[in-house]
Amino acid sequence: MEKKYSVAVVGCTGLVGKTMLDVLYERKFPINELILYSMRGGKCDTPFGEVEALSLTQTNIYRHPCDFALFAVESDVSIRFAQIFSTMGAVVIDNSSAWRMDNNVPLVIPEVNPSSAFMHGGIIANPNCTTAQILTAVCPIHRAFGIKRMIVSTYQSVSGAGKAALDDLKSGGTQALGIRIADNMIPKIDKYVDGGYTAEELKIVNETHKILSRDIKVNATCVRVPVSHCHGATVHLELNQPATLNKVGECLIDAPSVKLLDAPTPLDIVGCDGVLVGRLRRDGESENGFCMWVVADNLRKGAAANAVQIMELLI
Repeated sequence: MEKKYSVAVVGCTGLVGKTMLDVLYERKFPINELILYSMRGGKCDTPFGEVEALSLTQTNIYRHPCDFALFAVESDVSIRFAQIFSTMGAVVIDNSSAWRMDNNVPLVIPEVNPSSAFMHGGIIANPNCTTAQILTAVCPIHRAFGIKRMIVSTYQSVSGAGKAALDDLKSGGTQALGIRIADNMIPKIDKYVDGGYTAEELKIVNETHKILSRDIKVNATCVRVPVSHCHGATVHLELNQPATLNKVGECLIDAPSVKLLDAPTPLDIVGCDGVLVGRLRRDGESENGFCMWVVADNLRKGAAANAVQIMELLI
């Protein structure tokens, strides 16, 4: 008989939390008890039916122990509550940035560094949405030829900023992002933190170093674009070893969760858990240089699906 698990979703009413519930249902994760938490509590419609969401309190956590806790909340909430769940025996998989750069917390993409998931001390971090899709695509190339340098420009959808930003896209408002995103682009995501770079850009740099290799030189520019779902990224790679276009393409064809197409768009991948790669070509101005386009659903492979894949890996 298949073993089943008790699973908590913390932040069940947000975009990522709702998507986590969808992915759990679609991938048929073996659940014997589903426990939902929101900041306010109340009834929550899920693919499993209507479930009463608990208020996120220490008392409720103690009363409802679980095997896994999927966190889809802000960093400050995760810092406050994640260790309480892990102390109670749960494996926490956190989607915020709270634990990503903690040396004692593994940062995991199942297609890239699955063994790291088993080194957890109760908490596992999900990478940033753009990092997840980019490294899923470039990891097989790095394994074959080594990556010396990676230059990334992202085209990030509005859903990455939450439901209020989606409302702004539809209405032409500025409430969530401070700048109108409808018929516009915003070349700045998150706050400036170091040398003119934003926190979003440095996430790609630092998380690539932690997950893939600290020897890779990484530069990123992140842009918000007026698309509701799915992030795109142009990726320029300089490899350590000579490679042909066919050999690089073979790396991608054989890679898990990756599909190589001509010129994939967000509409080709929305609602799916994989990564699409296209526009693969040589960089004629750079020795051992290659360029490609990577697109994925930021709420799924960039967040919810990656978290559920980690749970599947652990069981």
